[in-house]
Amino acid sequence: MRKESLTFLREFVDTPSPTGFEHQAQKIWKGYVSQFTSDIRSDCSGNTIGLLNPQGSPRIMLAGHCDEIGFMVTYINDNGFIYVTPIGGVDPAITPAMRVNIHNTKGVVKGTFGRLAIHMLMAEEREKKIKWEDLWIDIGANDKEDAEKYVQVGDPITFDIGFEHLKNDLVMARGFDDKMGAFVVAETLRLLQGKKFDAAVYATSTVQEEIGLLGARVAAFGIQPDVALATDVTHATDTPAVKKERFGLVETGCGPVIGKGSSLNPIVTERLFQVADKKKIPVQRSADPSRTGTDADAISTSRAGVPTGLISVPNRYMHTPGEIVHLADLENASKLMAEFILSLKKGDTFLVEI
Repeated sequence: MRKESLTFLREFVDTPSPTGFEHQAQKIWKGYVSQFTSDIRSDCSGNTIGLLNPQGSPRIMLAGHCDEIGFMVTYINDNGFIYVTPIGGVDPAITPAMRVNIHNTKGVVKGTFGRLAIHMLMAEEREKKIKWEDLWIDIGANDKEDAEKYVQVGDPITFDIGFEHLKNDLVMARGFDDKMGAFVVAETLRLLQGKKFDAAVYATSTVQEEIGLLGARVAAFGIQPDVALATDVTHATDTPAVKKERFGLVETGCGPVIGKGSSLNPIVTERLFQVADKKKIPVQRSADPSRTGTDADAISTSRAGVPTGLISVPNRYMHTPGEIVHLADLENASKLMAEFILSLKKGDTFLVEI
């Protein structure tokens, strides 16, 4: 990956963006894509949209969400210990002893998740599923009054862990789901810069995906695209204990994954496969027999419907602070998006004829 792109990726994923609090990450995204287009817009939900060739046709929406899972302060007890609820799908079993950052207008407050030490748990308690009420955050406060000088109910929280480069072009961070997708969308704009094509491109870094695809629904309604591509992570199954018979085979470093399924437009999907084959871009397949759980679902049902395709990137350990993706998969996802757009011609339709 080129140096400038990798620097952007690192800064972007390290910038906190728990769902509903994405503004700092959106500033980073906007600053990067401003190199490739001066036409950048935002909507009332916080979606940020970079345009290329806005008078073109057909109108295509690209979407990758920039929000990450996290937590929110719900209660501070008399001793100054903080209780939380998750933002998005977080397994409480991964949180004990994890360091966190609590964010508010005063800055960042450091803390750690605490629970009873293993020595203090009865044998039967060690086997029980951890509940959120069994956990708390310790910021070192003397009491409730002291804690409230720094933290308030409603403050968002993220894991205090950053981007790391592993072996063989694998990288690890929190929040690859799905700042990686917004990164791919930004890189697509870069690849298209200076090239001639018919389509009007609305490259969107969406918000609030983790709590119901809310940002994409708002953005798609406003953009009114003729066709759309969403990009998100999918489960890599190249790790121990994953049953391929149940989840299929998806490997890191073997290319992005083109979704094929009930809620995805078959003509868009087939065009993606054709482009990948023609341009020799390595891709994998996934079976999506129902909703995909991505922005594609919200976009495809916007207004009277939008023909939508899905490009996913294999991700190990989803919704944890140690998500792992392969840099080549990010690059190839961007290439696939860009080449799909370059293949579009005025008058192209993706209606399924009956």
